Amino acid sequence: MKSVNLSLLILMKQFESYFDLQEINTTRKVNAAVVNISGRQRMLSQRTAFFSLKLVTTSDPAERQVIRETLIKDIALMERSHKGLLYGDSEMNLLTSPSAIVRSMYFREPLNLDKRIREYILAVRTLATTADSDLTSNDPNLNYIITVAPNELLPILDAVVAQYQRESEIEQLDLEQTQIQLYQQACSAAAIAQAQAQQLEQTLEELKHTHSQLFQSEKMASLGQMMASLAHEINNPVNSIFHNLAHVENYSKDLLQLTQLYQDIYSPTDPRIQEYIDSIDLEFLETDFLTVISSLKLGSDRLFQIVRSLRNFSRKDSDQMLKVNLEEGLEGTLLILKNRLQATPSRPPIQVIRDYGKLPSILCYPGQLNQVFMNLISNAIDALDEVGDWTHNNQQSQPLITIKTLANSEQITIMVADNAKGINLTTKNQIFEQFFTTKEIGKGTGLGLYISREIIVSRHCGEIWCESEIGKGTEFWIKLPLNPQCPDFLSNSPISTVK
Repeated sequence: MKSVNLSLLILMKQFESYFDLQEINTTRKVNAAVVNISGRQRMLSQRTAFFSLKLVTTSDPAERQVIRETLIKDIALMERSHKGLLYGDSEMNLLTSPSAIVRSMYFREPLNLDKRIREYILAVRTLATTADSDLTSNDPNLNYIITVAPNELLPILDAVVAQYQRESEIEQLDLEQTQIQLYQQACSAAAIAQAQAQQLEQTLEELKHTHSQLFQSEKMASLGQMMASLAHEINNPVNSIFHNLAHVENYSKDLLQLTQLYQDIYSPTDPRIQEYIDSIDLEFLETDFLTVISSLKLGSDRLFQIVRSLRNFSRKDSDQMLKVNLEEGLEGTLLILKNRLQATPSRPPIQVIRDYGKLPSILCYPGQLNQVFMNLISNAIDALDEVGDWTHNNQQSQPLITIKTLANSEQITIMVADNAKGINLTTKNQIFEQFFTTKEIGKGTGLGLYISREIIVSRHCGEIWCESEIGKGTEFWIKLPLNPQCPDFLSNSPISTVK
């Protein structure tokens, strides 16, 4: 093992003499940042056009204020991104100026994107600061925004994004070709280290793939991280309370028994003692004290179970494959959402119907599947909250969430259903699209179901779809194969088994 490590170290030194790893990593990071931020400009132009129209058409002052703040924030980001793409911004990993072709697209006709973006930003900023009393559907800034965004700005931004992508691909290809040539030279100069060099190359590829996985996991795991932190913070005091209450109960019984023994042997002759016994209602205290201790034990046991569910839900191994029973994830999610299932002023408590079949343990990314369950059950609760009136024919109906699981020799099927209003065909066809949401501003990002589909389809080789009719509620169905064959899944190997 030491000789292999020594050979690898020698090869790495030779490798470093041919390759500037920092330059390679910086180039890749910059290329990725340029493509991502140019794509962000396109998204921001669509988003600001939509909210500009929303600002004028809404009559709710509170909603208008939220829209104004959103527009100002988005247009500031669009302005900074624009300047960063042209002149560089180290915080955004934009370190170089654009190519001559891209500069001509920004500063020359017929595209002249720089001028168009600055005019667009000015129009949005002006509209966002226009007084409510002056906002009309004929506002010239609004007409400019909704005309320019789809008809002029988006096509030009598409062209610029495509050019950035082409240049990035060419630069990456040149970089890879240079790497290959230099690698061949390094191997010729050090044939004895060839095997170790191949091993190093494989290691670098694995690290690059791991970095990609970690980046995706970080975007999707914010909720899990918050819960893991919360569980960690309260775990020690909960354990202390949980384990010490048994001692408290035993000590209390001993003290109460001692008090009773004193009463049996020594009658209180001092009137002050009798007066104090009467004032504290000693007979009731002796009975109720142990009841209180019992209630505390039940409460601490409940806290203990909640902490354990939080830790299971927010697995730190969300990007590792484990063999688990998905029923645990469903139950952990329901426990976390228990407070939202309780009655509200607008509806009765939500009843959860569990129809669990016998599920085999399945190899999966449990933390990511828990996020899917959280999205689906949370959406069902939101839909039930929106019903409003649960009285039909002078009788109150019950809001329901039904969770059904079944399995066969090839796959596991999970259904999450509600008896809310249902959704129309148009909405159902768009429900898994990125940034699509039917919720009001501030309550939905349009990413929950999009990410859920990515987790099920790309990461687990499965299927997810929605069935719904107006007035008949909504069902979400998931199918997960027991023997996945998609590339994302096959490129990883199981880490461990959780029973």
